[in-house]
Amino acid sequence: MVHTPESDHARAVRTVTEAREELHALVKAAEGPDAGSTVIDNRGVRAVLAPLNRFPAARDPDRNGLSAHPLGSAQKELGDLVALAAEGRPQVLKRYTTPVAVLLPVDGPIRSLPSDPAAHDAAPAGGAVNSQPTPSRERGRRLATLGDAIGDVLSSGPAPGLSFGLPGLDEATGGLHPGRLVLVAAEPQVGGSLIGLAAARHTALVANGRVLYAASGPNSADITRRIIAAEADGDYARLKTGVLTPHEQEVVERLRRAPLLIDDGSDLTAEAIADTAPLADDLALVVVDRLQRARNPRLPLSGENLPEASQILHELARTQHVAVLVVLDTDDPAIVNLLDADVILTLTTLPGQQVTTVTVAERDLGIIGSTSLRPDLAHARFLDITPAAPATSAPAAGDAVPDLVGTAADRELADAALPFTSGAVRGLPAEATRLLAALRTALAGGQVKDLDELRAPLQAMAGAGPHLPDSDVGRRLAAALRTYNTPAPSDSTAQPDAPVARPAAGSGTASDDAADDARRDDDDGLVPGDEEDEPEGAVFPALRILKDAVGRSKMHPIPVIRSEEREDGPWPLISEDMAGEPSWVHPDVTSTRVAHIRDNGRRVRRDQLDVPASFGEGVMCLIDRNGSYPSACSAVPLAPNKLLHTGPLEAFDKTQAGIYLIDIPQWNHPGMPHPLGRLVDRPDDDGRVWVTTPHIKQLERLTREGHLTEPVTIHDSWTGKANESLFKPFYAAAREARTELVQVGGEPYKNYKTRLSIALRLLWPKRQEQRSPFWRPDWRMSMVAEASVRHWTVAFKAVQEGHTLIALRNVDAALFWTPQDTPPGTYRIGTGFGEVKAKFIQRGEFVPEGDD
Repeated sequence: MVHTPESDHARAVRTVTEAREELHALVKAAEGPDAGSTVIDNRGVRAVLAPLNRFPAARDPDRNGLSAHPLGSAQKELGDLVALAAEGRPQVLKRYTTPVAVLLPVDGPIRSLPSDPAAHDAAPAGGAVNSQPTPSRERGRRLATLGDAIGDVLSSGPAPGLSFGLPGLDEATGGLHPGRLVLVAAEPQVGGSLIGLAAARHTALVANGRVLYAASGPNSADITRRIIAAEADGDYARLKTGVLTPHEQEVVERLRRAPLLIDDGSDLTAEAIADTAPLADDLALVVVDRLQRARNPRLPLSGENLPEASQILHELARTQHVAVLVVLDTDDPAIVNLLDADVILTLTTLPGQQVTTVTVAERDLGIIGSTSLRPDLAHARFLDITPAAPATSAPAAGDAVPDLVGTAADRELADAALPFTSGAVRGLPAEATRLLAALRTALAGGQVKDLDELRAPLQAMAGAGPHLPDSDVGRRLAAALRTYNTPAPSDSTAQPDAPVARPAAGSGTASDDAADDARRDDDDGLVPGDEEDEPEGAVFPALRILKDAVGRSKMHPIPVIRSEEREDGPWPLISEDMAGEPSWVHPDVTSTRVAHIRDNGRRVRRDQLDVPASFGEGVMCLIDRNGSYPSACSAVPLAPNKLLHTGPLEAFDKTQAGIYLIDIPQWNHPGMPHPLGRLVDRPDDDGRVWVTTPHIKQLERLTREGHLTEPVTIHDSWTGKANESLFKPFYAAAREARTELVQVGGEPYKNYKTRLSIALRLLWPKRQEQRSPFWRPDWRMSMVAEASVRHWTVAFKAVQEGHTLIALRNVDAALFWTPQDTPPGTYRIGTGFGEVKAKFIQRGEFVPEGDD
C-alpha cells in the first residue's frame, strides 16, 4: 500500500516563533488516535512535526541512531532542528525519556539509517512511508526467579535512601528512595512546604547531593529566606527586610556553593520539570512545591491537572531513578487517592497543640507508621520532638535556654514563650513575639548588653497583661510574665514605670487620640460596664449611635456571631495582624529609644531619629492625623451578613467583601513601607497572609497604577455582599460632635474620645467575659485596615510629589524631612476628621507622642 503525501494545505502551518510558543500543544496534537501534523516554516526552510507512526524508527531513537531532544531544549533550539529535519535528518522529540513526535522533511528523502529497515523504505512527502516493515518478533521480557531477586537485594547492601533531616521522620519512612514518588499532604498553614524544604536542605547541604526545587507557589526569594532562617537560626520575618547578622552572612556564604537548583517560573508544568531534570547531572532529589487543590489559571500545577501531573512526576522518578517529593496543599483523601504516589505523608495539627503529627502510608499497604514534629515557624522549619513523660511539663533539654546569663525569671520567661515564638501556638501580638524571640536569642548567645536593653520593653509588655489562651502553655506564659514584672527589692529604683491603664468609661481622664488608637493587639482596653448604653444627657452616646446605625441598615446585618460558630469558618483566621498598620523607619535613618520625663513626672521612652547629613538641610515634620478610626467609618467596605466560603478567586469581585488569603506582593520602593505594613512580618509557612477588603482594594489600585508588577492572587476567601455605608451615620454623628467639642476642650472632649474609642472596640471584644452588643471581628479589622490604608495612601502621595518620608507609624503618625514650617501639601491642616496637626522637630530632639 502506497501512502500519498499530504499537501501543506491539508496541514496547519506555523512559523518557527509560533511553533516554539505552542510546541507542547502541537506535540499533543501529534499524539493519540486523531494525530495530526504541523508544518513549521523557518524563513522558507520547512519541516513537518509528525506523529511517530509516520516514521516508526523514531520510536527507538537510540537503537536507530536518531537525534532526540527533550521538549524543553527542543523549544529553545527549534530553528536549528527544523533546518536539520529539512536536510533529511529526522529529529525526535521526547517527553522526558519517551519519544512523542518527530520532525521530518516536507520534501526530499530521509537519509538511510543503519539499523532500521523502515528507514530504507522511507519516502519523501513529510515522512510518509511507502510500506510498513514486517514487524520482528519482540525480544523476550526479562524474567527473574525469586532466588535471583533475593540475591540482587542481599548483594546490593543496605539502601537507607536520602534523609529528611528529621530522624523521627526518617525512622517512620525509611527515608527517600530513588525511583519513588513521595506525596506530602497538608492543609495550608500546617507546614507541608517545610517538609520539602527540610529534605532539600539535608540532601544539598549535608549529603552534597544535587537537588532540583521546582516552586509553583513560593518564589526563589521565599525559599532562599527560609533556608537561611533554618540553617542560621535566623528570624524568618526579619530576613524579609534584607538585614543579616554576621553569623547569618557567614551561613549565606556557605550556602552559595550548595548544589541546589531552583525553578520558580510561573508557567511551571510537570512536563517542564520532567524535561529539566535529566539536564541536571547526578540529580539526587526533585522537590515540587506545590500542587494546588483549587484551580488557578496562572498555575498549571493546580485543579484538574493534578492527576496527570502526578503520573508524569511518578514516571520521572522511575525513569531517572531519582527521589521525587511533591507537596500538596490539602489532605483531602478524595484528592490524595487520585494521585500516583508510592508513599503519602499526611500532616495534621490539632487546634491549640504545639505538635504536628505525620502519618505515613504506602501504596497497597496503608498506614505503616507515624511520628511527631514540632513546628519552629520563626525559623521556617520543623524540629524533631522527644515524647515527654505524661507526668511532667518540663521542656526538653534541647529546648531549654542554657544557664549562662540572665536571671531565673529571664530563663523561665524565654522557655514559657517558646510555643509562641516558634509559631506552634498563635495569638500573641507581633511585637510581643519579637521581644520574646529576642530574649531567647540573647540568653542563648550570652548577650548581656542585649538583655539589659530588652528589660524595659519586656517589663512594659508584661505589665500590660496581654490576653493569652486559656491553656497550659498560655497559663505558664502568664505566670512567667507576672514573675518577670515583679521587681526585686534591690532593683526597685531601676524598674520602668508601669503602663497607664485606661480609666473607667466616663471618668474624664482618657488619653489622647494616639493612645486611644494604639492599644496593644491583645488588649481591647475594655472593662465590665463598657457595653452598657450611655446615660441620658451623655456628651456623646457613641455606643447607642453605633447600634442605631447598624440597626437602621436595610441589609439586615448580623451584629453578633453566635458563640458556637466562632471556632469554625472564617473567624479563627481573623487576627489583629490584619490591621496592616505600619511601623517603619527609613532605612538610612537610625532610630533609638531614649528616656523622657513628662511634665507630670512620669518616665516614658520615646523615639529619637538620627537623620543623615545626606538628607540636606531641614527639620522633621510630625504629621498627626485626627480621629483616624472614626474618619475611616465614612466608607468601610465590609459584609454586613455572614461570610461564606468562596475559595480561590480568579479576580477580586467589587460587589463582595470579606477576608482573602493572598501572596505578599513584592514592593520595590525603598522610600515607602510595604502597603501591607506590619502584616508582611507575619506570613504563614507558604508566605501568604489573610487581609480584609480595604487592603485588597489598595493592592488592586497600586497594580493598575503600575506600582506593583504582579496582580494579586487570591488563594482562598470568605466573602459576602459588600456594603460601605454601614457605619456612615456613626461617622456623621461623631464628626459633628467633634466639631463642637474640640472647641470646648477639657473634660467634655476627653469624655467624647473615650466613648468613641469604647464603641469601636466593642465591635470585637477579646475576652469571653466581656459582654457586647457586637461580635464581628471582620467589621473591626476592616475598619482598622481602612484607616491604615488611608494613612499610607496620603503619605505615598506626598512621597510621589518629592517629599522625603522618614517614618510612618500606626494609623496616625508620619514624619517627613522638610524645610521649617513647610508640611507636605497633600495634608490638610486642621482639627476635623481627616485633617492633621503638624509639629516641627529639630535634629537630635526626640519624637513626641500623644500630649508630650
